[in-house]
Amino acid sequence: MRTIDVNEAIDNTPFGAFQWTVVALCGLLLIVDGYDVFVAGTVLPTLIAEWGLSKPQAGALQAWALFGMMFGALIFGPLADKIGRKKGIAISFMLFTLSTLLTGFASSPGEFKIFRFFAGLGCGGLMPNAVALMNEYAPKRLRGTMVALMFSGYSVGGMVAAGLGIGMIPQYGWKPMFFIAAVPLLMLPVILWKLPESLGFLIRQGKQEQAKWIYGKIDPSARLGHDDKLVFSETKGASASIVELFRHQRALRTLMLWMAFFCCLLLVYLLSSWLPKVLQEAGYAEKASLLSLFSLNFGGMVGAIAGGRLGDRFGLPKVVVGFFIAAAISIALIGFNLPAGLLFLMVFVAGATTIGTQILLYASVAQLYNLSVRSTGLGWASGVGRIGAIVGPTLGGVLLAQELPLQQNFLIFAIPAAISALAMLVFAASNARCGETVQLAAA
Repeated sequence: MRTIDVNEAIDNTPFGAFQWTVVALCGLLLIVDGYDVFVAGTVLPTLIAEWGLSKPQAGALQAWALFGMMFGALIFGPLADKIGRKKGIAISFMLFTLSTLLTGFASSPGEFKIFRFFAGLGCGGLMPNAVALMNEYAPKRLRGTMVALMFSGYSVGGMVAAGLGIGMIPQYGWKPMFFIAAVPLLMLPVILWKLPESLGFLIRQGKQEQAKWIYGKIDPSARLGHDDKLVFSETKGASASIVELFRHQRALRTLMLWMAFFCCLLLVYLLSSWLPKVLQEAGYAEKASLLSLFSLNFGGMVGAIAGGRLGDRFGLPKVVVGFFIAAAISIALIGFNLPAGLLFLMVFVAGATTIGTQILLYASVAQLYNLSVRSTGLGWASGVGRIGAIVGPTLGGVLLAQELPLQQNFLIFAIPAAISALAMLVFAASNARCGETVQLAAA
């Protein structure tokens, strides 16, 4: 009879085809999630014209989906710790794809808000659970890279939304942009068939045979017998409650991560909601303004992958601090009437260091908490971040309604990035202190 610590074994096993399947499936889910989030920014100028919305009204319209995301993260994160991440992901996916499809039938701002709220519930639930699942199946040495690679699908979804918007909105209007959401529903049977359940969850539930079957896919050479037992080193002790997030010297780090999440998501949704409209008002053509959204998301994908690699090498907190500093500088420069090429370069950098950094923040949260509260930690961090996401489009609408100079607007937009850099600097210092404390205790 053998006892195998799955957490330790995954760290010491080569990253194989089964784990790449998890990356691919979660990446596909995030593509659909990213499309759903960014499609609202592509159609916003059209909705303003068609429904005669003021900028504050348009900002509030965008906020309904984000309001739903906040509740989705808070509900589905802890729920998945109890029913399993696979079920949590499947429920979230079905909820937001169906609701996005129904949004295309909205005939008034009121109907649009309701459908977007339910789509937001699903989006908010999917993200933390996909990150937690990927974090569990990735070895520690590659964890940041794999989570970032999976999460880059979110930016790909944004690029798809921008690309389709360039081709479809001028000719067919905004409704088909939401009807396209029916296509990903075909993925649901594949997700239910191929996506594995959390190994830690199966072990906690006493489902050893299912856990052994999955572990055999990760390490075929293991050849587990009936008497062999799988354990997960992080499964004991903590319960899935918010109180656990502040125990074991994690209180300051939890609060700093929440602040960074709030400011980062504020920026992501502020830029994704209003950048095309602002650039149209600055004199750019509709296609050029939508191209800025493509550039923003392309930057997000590059930033996530590069940041994940750098994080595995130098430590995520250091990389995140550097990215936020770059975000503050690039966002401030967007408002300085730059030549087109330099403008899109700054938008690219802004995307890399906001959307990309959002992904690195999820990886930071996943590394801070142990398995039994990881989904709860991700759910609460994401939920707090969603408050910032709600504030972002609303704040953008109010600021733009003041008709301030373009330069002044973007200088204001850069402030949350500077606050995030400071918060993550405090997080990094606290991390280092806690690490030293653990080493001294061990000595």
